[in-house]
Amino acid sequence: MIDFRKSTLAVIAGIGLMLSAAAQPKKISPDLFGLFFEDINYAADGGLYAELVQNRSFEYSPTDRQEWGPFSFWEYITPGFSYGSIQVETNHPVNPNNPHYIVLNVEHVGDAGIGIKNPGFDGMTVKAGDTYTLSFLARQLTGAPISLSVSLQTPKGKILAEQSLSTSSSDWKKYTASLTPSAASDSASLVILVTSTGKLALDVISLFPEKTFKRRPNGLRADLAQALAEIKPKFIRFPGGCLVHGDGVGNMYKWKNTIGPIEQRIEQKNIWGYHQTAGLGYYEYFQFCEDIGAKPLPVLPAAVSCQNSGGTWRIGSTGQKAIPMDDMQNYIQDVLDLIEWANGPATSVWGAKRAAAGHAAPFNLEYIGIGNEDKITPAFEERFKMIYSAVKAKYPRITIVGTVGPFPDGEDFSKGWAFANNLSVPVVDEHYYKEPEWFMGHLDRYDAYDRSKSKVYLGEYASWGNTLKNALAEAAYMTSLERNGDVVHMASYAPLLAKKNHTQWKPDMIFFDNNNICLTPNYYVQKMFSTHQGDVYIHRIVSYNAKDTTLAASCVQDNKTGDVILKLVNTGTQARGMKINLANFKSIQPTAVQTILTGASDAQNTLENPQAIAPVESVIKVSRKIEYTAPAMSLTVIRIKTRS
Repeated sequence: MIDFRKSTLAVIAGIGLMLSAAAQPKKISPDLFGLFFEDINYAADGGLYAELVQNRSFEYSPTDRQEWGPFSFWEYITPGFSYGSIQVETNHPVNPNNPHYIVLNVEHVGDAGIGIKNPGFDGMTVKAGDTYTLSFLARQLTGAPISLSVSLQTPKGKILAEQSLSTSSSDWKKYTASLTPSAASDSASLVILVTSTGKLALDVISLFPEKTFKRRPNGLRADLAQALAEIKPKFIRFPGGCLVHGDGVGNMYKWKNTIGPIEQRIEQKNIWGYHQTAGLGYYEYFQFCEDIGAKPLPVLPAAVSCQNSGGTWRIGSTGQKAIPMDDMQNYIQDVLDLIEWANGPATSVWGAKRAAAGHAAPFNLEYIGIGNEDKITPAFEERFKMIYSAVKAKYPRITIVGTVGPFPDGEDFSKGWAFANNLSVPVVDEHYYKEPEWFMGHLDRYDAYDRSKSKVYLGEYASWGNTLKNALAEAAYMTSLERNGDVVHMASYAPLLAKKNHTQWKPDMIFFDNNNICLTPNYYVQKMFSTHQGDVYIHRIVSYNAKDTTLAASCVQDNKTGDVILKLVNTGTQARGMKINLANFKSIQPTAVQTILTGASDAQNTLENPQAIAPVESVIKVSRKIEYTAPAMSLTVIRIKTRS
């Protein structure tokens, strides 16, 4: 449990030469820098979630998009003069949560059979020699076994990999096959052909690369997951964002709908205008956090929907809907059940469900978020208080993160902070997207925050762009987060991922298509801070002309290693001098590792040129007093050892 009751040292009142004279290191949050994931911009399905088949369970519908339906992204094919029919049925589903499936009725088999073809998300990218695991559920509707051919094909029909199967049951049964392409393709399709007469039901048709991140089944796209792992985040907040409280009460994200076998999960409309399969669900989120050493921070609705529900995306919009009070006890129980699912023993009701999924040990959940940038209404306040009181009573060691609206000031911000302080909420979640100049002009934002009240989680922030100028403004601001790491408990840039041709929101940290990823300058800034976190902030180490508003700096120390870590930011177009005084450290090793991110202010990385801007690492000599010239438009991190 995090103890927020301990007093902290005096607040630093400025930067550079204006720093306080306090000389003692100040303890800062051990969980300062992390990640925020939301299924926006096709970040999950078609993105981080490695599933290659789109609309695998035939659950797409006009509620997702007006033009979509169960057959979306599927093509009915009858090669070789075969004929028959295809239809969607719901009378005998695999599971009530997954009501739609297709029925193929093969009346005549010509040269090839009849079947279906799926191009995935903008084409399937497959690599020669890699193995892809196909699985599907099938049920014979006529007596004899039915033969099938499954293959990966190019747009011109060239077969890259092929296997034959035969059904064996009139009940739903899972079938699998391994497909190893003989050649690479970035526009392959999955083809399933029935090659004998009969009637066959099919559902949950899935294709995964064997090489998912850490080779997890139902796993994550390896290159995207690895890029996130390399940030070494202290936490991951998931699954959103506005996705959490949804487009109306019926569209709220319900964690219980996202666990268990994928055919039992409930799919639904995504608030960002597409579909979510829930294949990347709570089990996968928690597993990924564990795999990369990040603490999970699940965020649940505060029993109210997004105030922008119904398409009212404007300031002051009033689309917020609330769960009826008669249903609140059931909703509160869902919140409590999540904590038991994450932390309870395998013998508990919900801990047993976690164990059945393959994780007998608890996930050691510490944080839970309630609400997401909600409008602070009486309905919100009443329901949040009920949830907060119930969690606090049953699980006092869980740290609850509240919310104070979508902006850094204004009515909801003021009301949210007053409400949080009245309840003594341990941490509150602030959000803001602003121009780079705003960040540079507000480096003192947290200097005057009351250390005796709620701590801050800066859950979403970005500077409206992916140029180096944007990234360096964020870097300068992050030095102020370190300086105020006693009151700013956590921070995460947002949004995280964006797929080419499917981006609803900019800026984003990582852009990608099916083949490549683009790490933005913003990504590198986050990585440089996150991989060089400290647990104490040390004052009066870096000095410079206090009138130069283009400069910012911080000094932290990692007590586990003894390393002293300097972050030096120059957002100006001219090189600037800084003085570094390490005289108070007992031992300074003669060499240090220096990492510099620099370039033109408007430089940015693209999928076509992903390395236009990237950090450069070198080994430098250091002494107790350093005259450092910060290059124009740069972030420099210097890591200095104090132990041999």
